[in-house]
Amino acid sequence: MTPSNDADVLVVGAGLAGLSAANRAAQAGLKVLVLEKSTDEAYLCNSRYTGGLFHIAMDDMAGEPDWVRANLERTTRGTTDPVLATALTDNARRTLRWLASLGVRFIKAGPDGLRQNALSPPGVRQTGLNWKGRAGDVMLRTLAESLQRLGGRLQRGVQARQLVMEDGRCAGIEVLVDGAPRTLRAQAVVIADGGFQGNLALLRRHVCAHPERLLQRNAQTGQGDGLRMAEAVGARLVGTDRFYGHVQHRRAMTDGALWPYPVLDSLATAGLVLDASGRRFCDEGLGGVYVTNAIAQLDDPLSAVIVFDDATWNGPGRDWLLPANPYLLSAGGSLVTAPTLDALAGQLGLPPATLADTVARYNALADGGPAEGQPPRTTTAYRAWPVRQGPFHAVEVCAGITYTMGGIATDGQARVLGQGGQPIDGLYAAGACTGGLEGGGEAAGYSGGLSKSSVFGMLAGEHLAATLRAAA
Repeated sequence: MTPSNDADVLVVGAGLAGLSAANRAAQAGLKVLVLEKSTDEAYLCNSRYTGGLFHIAMDDMAGEPDWVRANLERTTRGTTDPVLATALTDNARRTLRWLASLGVRFIKAGPDGLRQNALSPPGVRQTGLNWKGRAGDVMLRTLAESLQRLGGRLQRGVQARQLVMEDGRCAGIEVLVDGAPRTLRAQAVVIADGGFQGNLALLRRHVCAHPERLLQRNAQTGQGDGLRMAEAVGARLVGTDRFYGHVQHRRAMTDGALWPYPVLDSLATAGLVLDASGRRFCDEGLGGVYVTNAIAQLDDPLSAVIVFDDATWNGPGRDWLLPANPYLLSAGGSLVTAPTLDALAGQLGLPPATLADTVARYNALADGGPAEGQPPRTTTAYRAWPVRQGPFHAVEVCAGITYTMGGIATDGQARVLGQGGQPIDGLYAAGACTGGLEGGGEAAGYSGGLSKSSVFGMLAGEHLAATLRAAA
């Protein structure tokens, strides 16, 4: 006799992706159980930490789909999966309306596209980590309350360990409940437990050789359990070598006042980013996410410095949200400053002749000259600011990882795909545990964590509801 199911749908993870999938399935009348490994009422996850800007490729996600997709393809330099890109951009506007119908509140937080759809109450724009009672914290509480009204359940203190497969179909999950093993059965499972940014072993396998020397710019709850479980049953992984994050002051490794803000991307994309030898090692003009990944790939990710002068400090240094000038200093960070490049090299422990040569070559490149033995410098999105006039400055930096951009391969309905590209029956995934949308390799680009999680969470709930209704 076939054992009875504990739910129609089991959802692993109670962040934005998981609660979106759960609410949409529950709206269709399905019996939904969300499993959250934390026992805390205000369980930590990246969705709770978020500042609350819903966007796609740093612009308005509620724009015309073709225009939004063009932004995404430009950001990922043509490497985004076209099926996922279409699903995201065609459903983005509808997802915002649907979330609002559940009680999630949005406001216009600024004039640019990035801030057209911000959570209310908005995230606190100050340095350090501030989340209680705002933005993501309120959003998760709102979605949990909505799920309860719809008849769904959220159970904390349950850790997913292994998927249950029967005749090629996902039929449940083996879990630990208060340390005791148990098997939960369902007609479908949605994996939505976030990326693997908090798992050093997985980072070492997929991303870089020294993950312990990255700043964990996240809730540290993303351990890759869902990815591991999906891979064990034959799921394909895509784009796992890159992550979304920002360049941060090196002291943020030990000083919580210096993360998640201020970020130093605007300095990095304007000046020179150097390694321990005093040489450039990447194309700074490809953006902060690219530079952050390049720093992580260094033999020593804690050896990088940004070099610039007063013009940059008072120009791009004042750009973006909570800019380095003045928030880096007010948060307790510091600049290394010297009247000459030789003196700056001495303070940084770099060979003076090498630093002088690197700056000279970079200035020639900024003036339109050839690369000549150094990385190129793209200027499509970010102007190259030459370093000419003292005082000269440097910031010692690190790579801050927010979430891994690659993971489980899925289709446009959030179905998990096997090694041959076929859907695995009864298995879905949404949010940061998935890959393909944000490309891969050096061309990987940030699409937006909140948009990715909410849209594909909603689509997972809709598809599995339609499928289960048809089967019934």
